[in-house]
Amino acid sequence: MPVTAFSGREQKHRVFGGTLELTLRIQGSGPPLVYLHPAGGLVWDSVLDRLSKSYTVYAPEHPGTSADHTTINQVDTWIELLLAYEELLRDLKLDKPVLMGQSYGGMMAADLAAIFPDKIGRLIVLDPIGLWRDDAPIPLMKLVSSMPEQIPPQLFHDVGCEGARSLFTPSPDPEINIKGGAAFVWALGCTGKFFWPIADHGLGRRLHRVTAPTLVIWGKQDRLVPVVYAEEFSKRIAGARVAVIDNCGHIPQLEQPSETLALIKEFLA
Repeated sequence: MPVTAFSGREQKHRVFGGTLELTLRIQGSGPPLVYLHPAGGLVWDSVLDRLSKSYTVYAPEHPGTSADHTTINQVDTWIELLLAYEELLRDLKLDKPVLMGQSYGGMMAADLAAIFPDKIGRLIVLDPIGLWRDDAPIPLMKLVSSMPEQIPPQLFHDVGCEGARSLFTPSPDPEINIKGGAAFVWALGCTGKFFWPIADHGLGRRLHRVTAPTLVIWGKQDRLVPVVYAEEFSKRIAGARVAVIDNCGHIPQLEQPSETLALIKEFLA
C-alpha cells in the first residue's frame, strides 16, 4: 500500500528559544534523512517506510498540524520558520543529512539548502512549489478552495490509482471522515500562512546558493505545478539531476512509488 502504518516513535522538541514545540516522527536506523511534508499534512507512505530500512527518517510535523494546534501562532514569517527548522537540525546533531521534501515541503527543503548550504548533505525535491512563471500559473488557491471531490484530480493523474484510493477512500466510520477532513483543512490553513496568495518568497533568487547534490523529481502530468518547473529548478541549482515520471501527477511517492523509490535510491547510492 502507498500509505502505510507508522511503526516508529514520536518525539517532541522545543526550538526558537523554547517558544516552539515541534513533533517529529522518527523511524529506522542509519544515516539521517529528514523529510518535509506537503501542505496537506504528514502522511507516512511506503517510500518513507522503505527508506527507513537504510536511513533514520526524521519527519517533523509543520507547526499547528500536530496535536497542539496553537503552535502555529509561535511562527510569524517564512524566515522564522526556516530558522526554527535549522535550529532543529542543529539540536538533533544531524551531520549533513539527506533533506527531502514534497510540494510545500520541497519548497522549504530547497530554501533551507540555499540559506544554510553547509548544513545539507544531499537534497531531494518532489514537485516543489516556490517558483512562479506567468505562462505556467500554479493554482494553489483553487486547491485550497476546492470541494473534497475536486481535490484528487488536481493531485493525481490517475484518480483510481492505489495511492489516490489509499488517501481519499472514505472510512466506514463517519467520525473518522469528519476528523480527517478537518485535519486536512487545518493543515492547509497552517501551511497556507506561508504560501498565501502565492508561494513566492524569493526562492528563485537564492537557489544558486545550493551546493548539495540535488535530485528533482516531477510527475509529467502534474496539474497543480506544471512540469516546466522541473527545468526552472534545474537551471537554478548547479548540477541538479532531473527525473520526470510518466503517468504521474503531483505526488510521485503515492502515484508511482516504485519508480520514485528507485530514483531516490539510485541518487543516494
